[in-house]
Amino acid sequence: MRRALPASCSSRCRLPAPRARAPGAVGLVDAGLVPKLVKKLETEVEEVQELILDTLYFCLRVEACEALQAGAVSILKEKLQHPSVAIRSKAAYAMMGVCVPMAGKDAVCKEEVIPILVQLLGDTDAEVRANAAGALMSATITTPGKYAALHSGAITALLPLVKDSLSKVRLNTLKCLTNLSETSEGRKTLLDHTALLQELLDDPSEAVRKAATTALSVIQWKP
Repeated sequence: MRRALPASCSSRCRLPAPRARAPGAVGLVDAGLVPKLVKKLETEVEEVQELILDTLYFCLRVEACEALQAGAVSILKEKLQHPSVAIRSKAAYAMMGVCVPMAGKDAVCKEEVIPILVQLLGDTDAEVRANAAGALMSATITTPGKYAALHSGAITALLPLVKDSLSKVRLNTLKCLTNLSETSEGRKTLLDHTALLQELLDDPSEAVRKAATTALSVIQWKP
């Protein structure tokens, strides 16, 4: 039987997404198996770790509390630095799931995951870059997340990625830059780079064009 979680934790980990979208993940969460999956990341061979990381992302989209209580953030933090590209990519993907609920956003700040995500923006693999930018996008919704990213040099690392060949990287990068521009420091820095961002108004991807419009609107906002 699944263990009941404290109300304070449950409210901070609850997600609005309909559970019916991921019935397999819902079954694992309801059976209380997520903590076991998290722990197995420390002992299983790489091929199995990859499967677990894929599964964890969807479980985290259902509910994150049990994974967080099982030490998911510290374990995923270690996997972000794994020599295997596949493990790094899937760990960053799972970290995107961690960063969706408020409790996860808080945890990645407290456990200093953000500097590692910023470092991964320079990874040679495009999927790693996309997932790292995606996790940062969610983590930087909060004020502590914004400043942790700024202090880790996120803007300098993100700006080259607006020209990345993978549209997913460009999209996540723009959304992250938009979050960072909500701080006075971030806006001041990005005002010097509006010409670069304006080039994305003609991007082949509609989603990227919309994200560029939003980013420029926030960066150039005046009271």
